[in-house]
Amino acid sequence: MNFEEKTLNSEVVFDGKVITVIRDDVELADGHKSFREVILHSGGVVILAKKDEKTILLVKQYRYPLKETVYELPAGKLEIGENPDDACKRELEEETGYQAHNWTSLGYINTTPGICTEKLYLYLATDLEFVGEHPDEGEIIKCFEFPLDEVKNMIMSGEINDAKTICAIARADMLKD
Repeated sequence: MNFEEKTLNSEVVFDGKVITVIRDDVELADGHKSFREVILHSGGVVILAKKDEKTILLVKQYRYPLKETVYELPAGKLEIGENPDDACKRELEEETGYQAHNWTSLGYINTTPGICTEKLYLYLATDLEFVGEHPDEGEIIKCFEFPLDEVKNMIMSGEINDAKTICAIARADMLKD
């Protein structure tokens, strides 16, 4: 069965610094017409940084869309044309002050495939070395060390409900098995 949709017309309805929103007229696989509103996003990286087998780094920051301060794994947006393998190193150092000597790709996730093109590349970083924090201008962020088991309890209790954090930890657990 064919599920593919054909783009008939595409219009940019918003062009911002972080996202672009387009409205596409489409023809569905069954011949009917419809439209799609799509958020174009350059994607990002997420880093599960392990100080040792039992300790990981989380960052705490205010997330304006949620109006909440949250714990999450270090992460950041890809710059235009930036390779995820380079971005993860940049983001880890900017947000935590650490560099990693060992990197393992944990694949990628599509965050909200029904409306957004954002793809997040997940990484496991080990053999860490502290080199000093370099936060982006306008970014108020603090790095914390947590026992991995405590983070898993925080996820199960709902204290941490950040999808990228949950996915990266789950992928790393699956890699061990």
